[in-house]
Amino acid sequence: MEINKFIDHTILKATATEDDILELCKEAREYSFFSVCVNSCYVPLAKKNLEGSDVKVCAVVGFPLGAMSTEAKVFETEQALKDGAEEIDMVINIGELKSKNYKKVEEEIAAIKSAVGDRVLKVIIETCYLTPQEITLASELAVKAKADFVKTSTGFGTDGARMENIEVMKKAVNGQAKIKASGGIKNLDTALSYIEAGVARIGTSSGVSIVKELKK
Repeated sequence: MEINKFIDHTILKATATEDDILELCKEAREYSFFSVCVNSCYVPLAKKNLEGSDVKVCAVVGFPLGAMSTEAKVFETEQALKDGAEEIDMVINIGELKSKNYKKVEEEIAAIKSAVGDRVLKVIIETCYLTPQEITLASELAVKAKADFVKTSTGFGTDGARMENIEVMKKAVNGQAKIKASGGIKNLDTALSYIEAGVARIGTSSGVSIVKELKK
């Protein structure tokens, strides 16, 4: 199995420096990861350093809280795409979902998908803050808004990916969107268990050690 092709090689911490991004890109080339996932300010740097490789650049938007205006998220998306991002991972407005403003949540995802066009949009629903019913609803709203993926977590909440939440998401999207597991995926066993459960992508900063573990 080419586990490397499931991995979005990720660095999103506030302290990430330009050197960290260069190292991330170097590792992504070396291990042929599917993409690097970075904060949007680093898209131009990542794009430049991945030229000539087939590693994609993925940018997060509205990260990590999701509590910005829709207009701000759309602008950030458009700028990231202009700078060379090929995939966008957006955070939903969790407060709006919990306020039962479902139409607003769906419209925001749709507005961002409209900006993304035929490129890939992943919707981070931050499962650690949601009940199973809310996870179902958020996943269904993402599908209605034509998102390509639903994603478990930012990695900055109180918890990361959990198998029981993957099952809820899988049932909710019913094959109409793919699933990305992220948050706390640090070893081969965990990554493989999610892939076996049907996730199409893994977001992790431990991609190198996961691939090395597989080679052993």
